[in-house]
Amino acid sequence: MKSLGKYISKYLASFLGVVLILLLINGIAFGLTFYGIVTKDYGDVSPQNMSETVAASASMEGISDKASGQLRDHHIWAVYLDMEGNRVWETGAPDGIPERFTVRDVAVFAKGYLADYPVFIRNTDDGMLILGYPRDSYMKLTNNYFSLRSIKTLPFFVMGILAADFAVLFLVYYCSKRKILKNAEPIITSIAALGNGRPASLSMGGELAGIADSVNRASDILSRQNQARANWISGVSHDIRTPLSMIMGYAERIAQEKSAASHIRREAGIIRQQSVRIRELVQDLNLVSRLEYEMQPIHKSPVGLAGLLRSCTAEFLNTGLPDGYSINIEIAPAAETVFFPCDARLISRATGNLVQNSISHNPDGCDITLALDCTGECISLSVSDNGAGLSEEKLKELNDKPHYMESTDDRLDLRHGLGLILVRQIADAHNGVMRIENREQKGCKVILDFPTGPVS
Repeated sequence: MKSLGKYISKYLASFLGVVLILLLINGIAFGLTFYGIVTKDYGDVSPQNMSETVAASASMEGISDKASGQLRDHHIWAVYLDMEGNRVWETGAPDGIPERFTVRDVAVFAKGYLADYPVFIRNTDDGMLILGYPRDSYMKLTNNYFSLRSIKTLPFFVMGILAADFAVLFLVYYCSKRKILKNAEPIITSIAALGNGRPASLSMGGELAGIADSVNRASDILSRQNQARANWISGVSHDIRTPLSMIMGYAERIAQEKSAASHIRREAGIIRQQSVRIRELVQDLNLVSRLEYEMQPIHKSPVGLAGLLRSCTAEFLNTGLPDGYSINIEIAPAAETVFFPCDARLISRATGNLVQNSISHNPDGCDITLALDCTGECISLSVSDNGAGLSEEKLKELNDKPHYMESTDDRLDLRHGLGLILVRQIADAHNGVMRIENREQKGCKVILDFPTGPVS
C-alpha cells in the first residue's frame, strides 16, 4: 500500500506542478497581451495625459502646431469654448457639433458622450477644452473610462487561455493515463493469472517494486500450495492402488468360487464392480489434478476424429454394455475427413467419461448417441442420450457452479461429477468449450466445440 501511495502521490504532485506552471504562463501571457494596450491607452495619448498636454498650449487663439499634429495623428478632435459656452475654435471636429453650448449641455456631455463620441474636458483660465476620441475607442462610466479595445480583447484572451489550459491538462492527463496503464498492465495480468491459479512473475522498479514483490510472493505461495496439493493427490492415488488391487482380486476369486453360496458370489461381483469404479475415480482425480496444475503432458498430432469416435464406439461394444443400453454413432459427411490436432488419448478419455455418465445416471437404460459434425468455424463432438434428462436446477448447477476442487469455500452443494470437470479440462486443453443441454424430447446432451484453426 505504501508503494501504491507513493506512486499515486508522484503523479498528483506532477499534475499540481503542471497546474502551477500553467498559472505562471497564464500570468505572463496576460501581461504580454495587455501591456501594449495598457501603455498605449493609458500612456502619453491617454485622455488624461492628452488633455493636459493640449490644455497647456491652448488659448483663445488656438493651440500649438505640435499639439495639433498629435491630435491628427491619433484621430482626436478638439473644440475650445469660452466662458459663455461659445465655440472659439476647433480642430477636426465632426459635423453635428453645436456652435454654442449651454451650461446644461456641458453638464450632460462632461461625464459621457457628445454626439456619440467619448469626450474629455479640461478647464483653462479663459475657457474649456473638449477632446473627442473615436467612437469605438473608449467606454466612459460615471467616474472612470475604459479602453474598448481592452474590453473587446479580454473575452478572446480568456477563451484562448482556457482552451490552451484545457488542451495542456488533457494532454498531461492522457500521457499520465497511458503511462499508468502501461505500468499497471503487468500487475493486472499477473493478478489475473493468480486468480486463474497460474503462477506469475513480475520484475518492476521504482514505486511499484513493492507491489511486484507482493505479487511474486503470492505466486510462490500459490505454486507451493498447488504443488503440495498435486503431490498429495498423486500420493493417495498411488497408495490406494495396492489395497484396491487386492480387494478386486479377492472379490474376483470369491465371485468365481462355485462352492460359495450364490448370494455371496453376487455380492463379491458387486464389490469387484464398485472397486473398478473406485479405481476409475482415482484415475480421474489424478488426471484432473495434473491437468489443473498443467503437470499432464499433452501430445498433440493430427487425428481423424471420425475414426477415433468409431474406435471408441467399438471398444464399448466389445467390452459389453449392460442390459438396456445401446450405443450409436452419427458422423456428418463434412466431418468424415476432418483431422484435428489433439491428444487422441485424452479425447478418447473424455468421450468415455461422457458415455459412462449417461449409463450411471440412467439406471433403467437408455440409447446413447455419439455424434460428430463440422462447420466452417468449429468441430462439434457430442454425446447424448434419451434417458431421464436434467432438471432446470441441475442444469443450471452444472453450468454455473464450480466443482468442489475449484471452489474456494467448503459448501457441499458445490459438489458435482468429477467426470464432467475432467471432460471440461480436456476441452480447455484443446482450446475448446463444453456445453450441457437438455434434449428437445428427453435426455441430456453434452457438446464439445473445438476450433477448426490451429490449436496451440
